[in-house]
Formats: sequence, structure tokens, C-alpha cells
Amino acid sequence: MDVTVLTIFPEVFEKTLDFSMIKIARESGAASFNVVNIRDFAEDKHKTTDDVPFGGLEGMVMKIEPLYKAIESVKEKSISEKRRFVLLSASGTRLTQKKVEEYSHLDELVLICGRYEGVDERVLNFIDEEICIGDFVISGGEFAAMAVIEGVIRLLPGVLGNADSATNESFVHGILDYPHYTRPREFMGLNVPEVLTSGNHAEIKKWRRKQALRKTLGNRPELLENMELSKEDKIILDELRSERS
Repeated sequence: MDVTVLTIFPEVFEKTLDFSMIKIARESGAASFNVVNIRDFAEDKHKTTDDVPFGGLEGMVMKIEPLYKAIESVKEKSISEKRRFVLLSASGTRLTQKKVEEYSHLDELVLICGRYEGVDERVLNFIDEEICIGDFVISGGEFAAMAVIEGVIRLLPGVLGNADSATNESFVHGILDYPHYTRPREFMGLNVPEVLTSGNHAEIKKWRRKQALRKTLGNRPELLENMELSKEDKIILDELRSERS
């Protein structure tokens, strides 16, 4: 996979693309990375990439011309139709694990980092979609882009040490992950649940499912609304709701 980032702050990515799984992906050939400085496509002597918004109000808006030229420069070099141009924006649709998995099957992923009050809306005519990493606002798309990259790269073949790790995580099966424990068994009076050290794998599996449902009910109950729950899951949830009442 080829990953390209369009940004006015390329220095943000100088170190962040050189650690952990991202470094493994690059060195193994699973992914390559390219960072494009949007300022290089601004034609005035000050390399201006923003201006005041039409209609007044506070803040600055990223200009359409350098954004368009930066996007087109990437398209000109592209050789695959399995590509996606994505704007990181607080106005976008929320990023999900399903969307991350979708991106992981692309040949090329191009991430465009918005800044200031946003980008000139006309840029949407030259990209595929807007993505938001959550219902909150940050100053720019650079760290949002890193979140997308991290989520996608770890799904590429050969990047994770154990490929099964990516199939047993929060959101993969629609609910949050179950709790995890490791040695020591006891720490300051806090003990690992006995079932996990019992060796009874059937009981461990049941315990993990119940704890995953418990955590989802407590932290993200809306995830359960769109799930097709088994009869056993419904019984467990009824028990958990009774405990909470």
C-alpha cells in the first residue's frame, strides 16, 4: 500500500512515520509513505495557504488553489484505481473499524490534513470523502491522519507479529474488547479473575464474552442497538442490566 499525506506541516511526520508497526510496514515493503507539503503549491512569495472566510466571522480557511494543485500532483503519479482521497475534517463521517478495514484493501490511500477553521468547501469536488476521528475538535488533521494510518497499517499482511491479534479487538465483532490480564496474579491485593487461570477454555470463553458485553453496556451502549444478538447474549445483557438497576 502507498500512503500519501498532504499537509502544511510535513515536519509532524518526520518521526511519527518511523516507529513501531509503521516502521515495520515500511521496512518489510508492506507500505510506503510520502508526505507532500501543500505550501509547495502556493504561488505567491509567502507561500500562503489560507485566507479570511467569505461572509465574515473569525478564523482562516485553507485556500482551494494550493489544495487542488497538491491533490492533482498526486493523481498524476497514481497508477491504481484502488485508491481513495480522504479529507480529515471535523465535518466528516465518523471513522469506524469497518472503514479502516476497507482502507486496508486499497493500493493507495491519500490523506489530506485540514487546518484552521477548515478548507474551502470546493475541495470536496476533487476528493472521495471526509472523515472525522471523533466528536471533538483539534487544530488540524495531522494527528487525525496518524490515527488513520496506525489503524490501517496494522491490518496489512505481515505487519502484526500475530495476525490473529487484529481479529480479537474492540469493534471487530461489533462490541468492545474483553478485559486483559497478565502476570503477576496478585498486585496490591488486586487479583486476576480465577477463571483465567483455571485452564477451562470453555468457561474462559464464556467469561470473556460476558465481560465484553458488560464493558460495552457500560461504556458504549449504543453499539448494542445495531447488533444481532444471540439468545445467550440477550440473557447475559438482561442479567447485567439487573445488576445495574
